[in-house]
Amino acid sequence: MLERIRGADAIVVADYGRRLAEAPTLRAMIESVARHVPVVWDPHPQGARPVSRAAAVTPNLPELLAFSGRAVNGLGAVATAGGRLRERWNADSVVVTLAERGALICGPEADTHIAAPAAGLRIEDSCGAGDRFAASLAVALAAGHGLEKAVEAAISSAVEFLGGGGVSSLEGSQAPLPPAASGDGSQTLSAGEGEPEESAAFALARRVQSAGGRVVAAGGCFDLLHAGHLRLLEAARGLGDCLIVCLNSDESIRRLKGDSRPLMPQADRADLLLGLSCVDAVEVFSEDTPEQLLKELRPDVWVKGADYDAEQLPETALLRGWGGDVVTVPLEPGRSTTGLASAIAGLG
Repeated sequence: MLERIRGADAIVVADYGRRLAEAPTLRAMIESVARHVPVVWDPHPQGARPVSRAAAVTPNLPELLAFSGRAVNGLGAVATAGGRLRERWNADSVVVTLAERGALICGPEADTHIAAPAAGLRIEDSCGAGDRFAASLAVALAAGHGLEKAVEAAISSAVEFLGGGGVSSLEGSQAPLPPAASGDGSQTLSAGEGEPEESAAFALARRVQSAGGRVVAAGGCFDLLHAGHLRLLEAARGLGDCLIVCLNSDESIRRLKGDSRPLMPQADRADLLLGLSCVDAVEVFSEDTPEQLLKELRPDVWVKGADYDAEQLPETALLRGWGGDVVTVPLEPGRSTTGLASAIAGLG
């Protein structure tokens, strides 16, 4: 494999969370080759960091949200987030794919939006579009095209692929995936007329499940984040391919715990959770329980602390309805938000 890489005209790296590209010998080889031929890196939030001087790193919008850890609304915010990632990764460019909106090139000198050629295209199943885009971009760059022309060619190739039926049109393929399962997780910056915008958490869940991965969800208030929370979330993340935290809203916590709670507003609690490497996305719910959110999110695993009896939880029957599991994990002794808040109050 290393010999083939050494003689390649272009390289596409798509390390979907398995971290093969962290192997030192392989990584050193790709970094060496990147000085002479285009390397297109299709990143994954749980995958290896792109090598330095990659010609193009190609996150889609949900992946950009995961990497940046905050909401990204509008092309200006996408350009800012993409530029920061380009600097962090020391990449020649970051090309953010935007589904029907085309792609945004974040380069060292300027940002360029390349529109899709078929604005009226309706995507029923985007599975494989990101792979087609990355491969076509690498081929165009290897042929000597400049980055903008190469991105235009890659967008046209992906649109042609989807317009021809996508994965379902390939020889030997089985029945197409349902529309909810979006293979590359792409979404537009704003929802179409009359259609609600899909959040980063939902887009991530669809992408992971369409690729055959396991979506893990855990829920709670997470008011004053402490070591017990961290241990639970780390254990939860180890049970699948992504972890989505279902977070009680401020209003929900007040109904459950009284007017003195929460101690921190939901925006701060979400930011702290997203700062943990084990958390891939956060979704806030306003009901007293997360059952309605779980019905819509449909995770494969729901995680609770061992102070709950899985068989007594209403979520257990819910998840079993679509083949999911409920898992309880041991709690960290002596760690609680209530105890921490009382200790802080005693200091005052």
